Amino acid sequence: MNARTAGTESPPNKFSVGLTGGIGSGKSTVADLFRACGATVIDSDQISHQLTQPAGTAIPAIRASFGADYINDRGALDRERMRQRVFSDSAAKQQLEAILHPLIRAEMLAQAAAHAAPYLLLVVPLLLETANYRGLVQRVLVVDCAEKRQIEHTMQRSKLNAQEVHAIMAHQLSRTERLCHADDVIHNDGSIDDLRAPVKQLHRRYLSLASGNI
Repeated sequence: MNARTAGTESPPNKFSVGLTGGIGSGKSTVADLFRACGATVIDSDQISHQLTQPAGTAIPAIRASFGADYINDRGALDRERMRQRVFSDSAAKQQLEAILHPLIRAEMLAQAAAHAAPYLLLVVPLLLETANYRGLVQRVLVVDCAEKRQIEHTMQRSKLNAQEVHAIMAHQLSRTERLCHADDVIHNDGSIDDLRAPVKQLHRRYLSLASGNI
């Protein structure tokens, strides 16, 4: 896959796989299974949460751009208020992304440089929707499931209603478009036990690719 480099930093100097998928598809579960196999996992969502916690690096810029109303009493990002804003205001969405994506990307690169693992698994929900991260990976792994399952899982996990989930999905690539960009696909329409074999198989393949044996 010929991914174009985004940003000014150099990509990780090791074989990297980008794990992505629609909201509620099971990305975190699949990432945990790769981690259990011994893979080094770097999760952009976890980094984003760190950046927007009290005293997080992104907080001053968010306060300056959006105002104190978007910072809660603890000094962290008011995620619910911000979610409502960005899904109704495309300019605000772009403004928030302009703050967060460079910081997330820089932290991912810093973490990548700190690991000596054979390969990296970079978990990026918006890997295919933004050019910020495509240049960091050599392969794209998509976690795929039926849209009904996505909606049900997200509603259970995040306490959002169906309308809110549909609004989030509308800002992501369609299932068909996402699969068109995939080098590898893990189907998540069963149980966690059904995921173990394909994860182990891909882990072995990525180790071989990283070592140049394929």
